[in-house]
Amino acid sequence: MLNLHNKRPHEPNKAHQYRGRFAPSPSGLLHFGSLIAALASFLDAKSTINDRGEQGKWLIRIEDIDPPREQQGASSAILTTLEAFGLHWDETELYQSTQSQYYREILSNLAQQQLSYYCQCTRAQIKAIGGIYQRHCRTANHQALGSALRLVNQHGLHRFNDIFQGNVVGDNALAGEDFIIHRKDGLFAYQLAVVADDIAQKITHVVRGCDLLEPTARQLTLYKTLNDSFLPCTTPQYGHIPLAITREGFKLSKQNKATAIENAKPQPALIAALAFLGQAPELGLTGASVEEIIKWAIINWQRSRVPNKIEINIE
Repeated sequence: MLNLHNKRPHEPNKAHQYRGRFAPSPSGLLHFGSLIAALASFLDAKSTINDRGEQGKWLIRIEDIDPPREQQGASSAILTTLEAFGLHWDETELYQSTQSQYYREILSNLAQQQLSYYCQCTRAQIKAIGGIYQRHCRTANHQALGSALRLVNQHGLHRFNDIFQGNVVGDNALAGEDFIIHRKDGLFAYQLAVVADDIAQKITHVVRGCDLLEPTARQLTLYKTLNDSFLPCTTPQYGHIPLAITREGFKLSKQNKATAIENAKPQPALIAALAFLGQAPELGLTGASVEEIIKWAIINWQRSRVPNKIEINIE
């Protein structure tokens, strides 16, 4: 018998409405690692009720700003899979490929305030000096042609309190780097696009895998830079869940050709994902429908049960 009683939200009621998101790239189909991240972000949003009785919102953003890495048809396939697994989003999905003008405006404002500069250093050159960029081009006055654009990093934030991992202390030197916000090949950098779109979508909480712990420091820095200069914004709360890894120590990823999850029979994978997240799914869920599993998971979601680990071997 499934326990579907109503329980109290996992965090104190607040006046603001929780806005979470899942932001896959269309470089391949969703795999078990993707499902864990999607499910965790969905449940954390949907289990939160504010003092006006509003359930958290869960949004979808397709991060399609790197065409050479994208797989044809992957965007629509990802959405189909999320629906098959009962993970229904609340607003029209956002495609980063439609945000170019918005990104350009942010880059223009940063340039006007002398918070960015052109850099022509190669990865090989940076690797040769230890792998940390040393601001060689900050005063070089390079032209745009053949250059990447870097942020003038005035903050170097490397500490933050994580919902699941607790106090996180990153690499101070790496966090202080002037990182790239527009690539030499003309594409917008991930760090710029993800922060810009989290601001645009008014995201309050970001739940994702521990592979993104390091980029979080750069995103915190960019948030503070934008807020202090020309774009008032509130930094979201971050929560990083453990990575699912194989016996060889590789994380499940599209790059490592992880097997796609099956739309036709989503229940076993859903239950396995709940177990991975420490939620102790009831035995009665084995024969339940997708809708019943998701309902149980929302009601019973507990942040404190998510393992406080960077990675978990699933083999």
